[in-house]
Amino acid sequence: MGRLESAVMRVLIVEDEPDLLRVLVADLEEEGYAVDAAADGVDGLDKAQAWDYDAIVLDVMLPKKNGWQVLTQLRESKSTPVLMLTARDATADRVRGLDTGADDYLVKPFELAELHARLRALIRRAAGQSRPVILIGEIAVDTVSKTVRRKDEIIVLTAMEYSLVELLALHRGELVTRTMIYDHLFNEDDESLSNLVDVHVSNIRKKIGKEFIITRRGQGYLIDG
Repeated sequence: MGRLESAVMRVLIVEDEPDLLRVLVADLEEEGYAVDAAADGVDGLDKAQAWDYDAIVLDVMLPKKNGWQVLTQLRESKSTPVLMLTARDATADRVRGLDTGADDYLVKPFELAELHARLRALIRRAAGQSRPVILIGEIAVDTVSKTVRRKDEIIVLTAMEYSLVELLALHRGELVTRTMIYDHLFNEDDESLSNLVDVHVSNIRKKIGKEFIITRRGQGYLIDG
């Protein structure tokens, strides 16, 4: 089993063009993201402030509040990575977006593959990981191919098991709470049972090793650096 599609990261798309919004939601879900959507700036800002997203794709031209206004208000309380979309390729617009607090900029029309790559890079940088492969002892977590290896051997994980490993690996050395895990691995429409995380952790330990994931009872989990 080589590539795994997994809902390892949660993203918000704020886009008022219905066709483009549907395409982006379907595409990113197929890529393995948990995706929430908003069709105007007010709804987008509400969701961006209410949830801790791994990244936000934010259109500039939006009804009710434009992208600049959403970004300005969001930056008052959150540092969530923001990729801005615009139909205008003017230097002044790019400068304004970056100065307002955007992390990256993509001009319409764009290739979906480029959107994927930019999102992966934003999420890695936000987690302090400049490289796509995270090394933890003999274990290598490849965030591009979605694989986990021990030396040259691929460790076969389910999509959700991989999701959990990548989330913990991106935050290695940090405690990841159960709330964070649910927020990152499931979108707003998902319902889950409280013991699901324990089941996934148990299965991962059987495949990678008992000491790979540390449990802090009543708090959460971590992969030690």
